[in-house]
Amino acid sequence: MNHLSLPQKMPDAAQAESVDVGIGLRRGSLMHEIEHNQPALDFIEVAPENWLRLGGPVKRRFEALLDRYPLYTHGLSLSIGGPAPLDDTFIRAIKQFLDRYQPVLYSEHLSFCNDNAHLYDLMPIPFTEAAIQHVVERIARVQDLLGQRLVLENVSYYTAPTAELDELTFITTILERADCDLLLDVNNVYVNSVNHGYDPAAFIDRIPPERVRYLHVAGHLQLEPNLIIDTHGAAVSDPVWSLLAHTYRRFGPIPTLLERDFEIPPLGDLMAEVATIRSLAASAAQTGNAA
Repeated sequence: MNHLSLPQKMPDAAQAESVDVGIGLRRGSLMHEIEHNQPALDFIEVAPENWLRLGGPVKRRFEALLDRYPLYTHGLSLSIGGPAPLDDTFIRAIKQFLDRYQPVLYSEHLSFCNDNAHLYDLMPIPFTEAAIQHVVERIARVQDLLGQRLVLENVSYYTAPTAELDELTFITTILERADCDLLLDVNNVYVNSVNHGYDPAAFIDRIPPERVRYLHVAGHLQLEPNLIIDTHGAAVSDPVWSLLAHTYRRFGPIPTLLERDFEIPPLGDLMAEVATIRSLAASAAQTGNAA
């Protein structure tokens, strides 16, 4: 089947100094603040499964926000690498949501989260050739059901059982064989680099630019010098800001989400971090122009 075509040429940092920046929409006080303050965001992101059964006032409020902001979607429950069969009923419900609201893209996690029951966590897929084949076949099935390409996120992990390959080889092989795209989570690269002892900038440099559609950046909790927990519950750290700047120099101004799931601060604090993202992208573009 012919999947939805997506632009393969990455933006040139020497030609564009702006970057599209968004935040995740959460019901409650953050949604209220966005509605009333109408911040200068380029998009909002939602997990579609959390909004599938919208009705009444919440649905009207959500759709009113979509009159102002483009929508990106980032799923939580696909379990693309799981051992249990894919849930075709769930995938078709996601397709109905995507067809109705026409988001810029639908992204998910390169992980699994169920095995005949929901695990309430994003579990790492073993870095093996057998796992690659399993995931590639499942991606093809999902892309056929949705009628568009998947955008999959590199995830944080704390152990790599039965690994035959390194993390980057595992990810890039799946992207190539499945012909899907990458949501590059810069914080996850940094977290994994500390926990597993590799150079995060070198990791970024080896990613094929034509696969990168979208970026996430977030905060984390550092428990020990060599142990970080990926929480999405804190402000972005200085090393992650530095790695994001490196990412913009490498790929140009890819659309970027400021991800915050817990301990969500007032909107003004989030917008200060949004301003930092814009500043880093602009600086990277100026560096490209000077070069």
